[in-house]
Amino acid sequence: MKFLHTSDWHLGRAFHRVNLLGAQAAFVDHLVETVRTHEVDAVLVAGDVYDRAVPPLPAVELYDRALHRLAELGVPTVMISGNHDSARRLGVGAGLIGRAGIHLRTDPAGCADPVVLADVHGDVALYGLPYLEPALVKDEFAARKVSHEAVLGAAMDRIRADLATRPAGTRSVVLAHAFVTGGQASDSERDISVGGVEAVPASVFDGVDYTALGHLHGCQTINERVRYSGSPLAYSFSEADHRKTMWLIELGAQGEIAAAERIDTPVPRALARLRGRIDDLLDDPAHAVHEDAWVEATLTDPVRPEDPMARLAARFPHTLTLAFDPEGRQEETGASYAQRLRGRTDQQIAEDFVAHVRGGGHPDEAERAVLQGAFDDVRADDSRRETHR
Repeated sequence: MKFLHTSDWHLGRAFHRVNLLGAQAAFVDHLVETVRTHEVDAVLVAGDVYDRAVPPLPAVELYDRALHRLAELGVPTVMISGNHDSARRLGVGAGLIGRAGIHLRTDPAGCADPVVLADVHGDVALYGLPYLEPALVKDEFAARKVSHEAVLGAAMDRIRADLATRPAGTRSVVLAHAFVTGGQASDSERDISVGGVEAVPASVFDGVDYTALGHLHGCQTINERVRYSGSPLAYSFSEADHRKTMWLIELGAQGEIAAAERIDTPVPRALARLRGRIDDLLDDPAHAVHEDAWVEATLTDPVRPEDPMARLAARFPHTLTLAFDPEGRQEETGASYAQRLRGRTDQQIAEDFVAHVRGGGHPDEAERAVLQGAFDDVRADDSRRETHR
């Protein structure tokens, strides 16, 4: 059985104020054509269909057209909600839509109710495990504690229990939206850490033939049976080196991964991260290749140049961001603010702030616990308010 694994469409998202709806529509065209030409048996969409809980109308319209086109192909689609989606909104009409072969899995309580497909080798059970906010689903799964590992582990126990009741030889696929240990993050993903911990081990998904992951925007293989498709488009300059793709997975007769192929997605415009003095950026012939790219420029001139954005735009008309990091400043005052924040969690930033305002001395264990509890409460409250909106 052949699956097309994709995720993190983020419909409605812009790239540094550049409207990406046209590029997202081109991706949907490409997706539909790939399903047709590769004779795909099912499409797997592993969460973050939308970029925010209340998406703009054009994004909803594009989503609607995508579902209609997939339904017209007669190819089943299994789709879960991610941490950017409103599970309740995305799941509206799921029962009716399911009759058209579009199976929305947004309710955590239904995670062990699979979509069952069949081929000449028997059944394949596809389980949709939506993003689980630990504070909201702990009781549902009777999890040991409020953590991603605990709730995902409890949900997977339900899935394995259901799988054990099915005919011998039933193959299995799980869709999940999580940060799995070993995955490489980028700047465009929303932090989902709870209690200071966001990653879960890949062993949580043991016993499943294939796990189609969403959340991280880079296509990557955790192990042969656990993979991220990544986002179809770049949503931050940290993804400049990404090759944006979907996974075409072929599941063999015994549940083995018979084939795994990356299918490239359309690139609306290349990304370039340029750094140096402004005269060097404007004169160096090596940068000619970037003249039509979306550009992030960091100027290192000791003195801020006059009218730098207009000068850069003369050669790089699609310059979107401009930063300054004067030569020698790092030795004198440390890294730039952006550099100091890059790759740091909200918790770490808050702890550094506390140390800064008190003039030294990082928070002790009790203070760190208070900060982390505040972040967890805010995150859970946001999800709770969205759930009841």
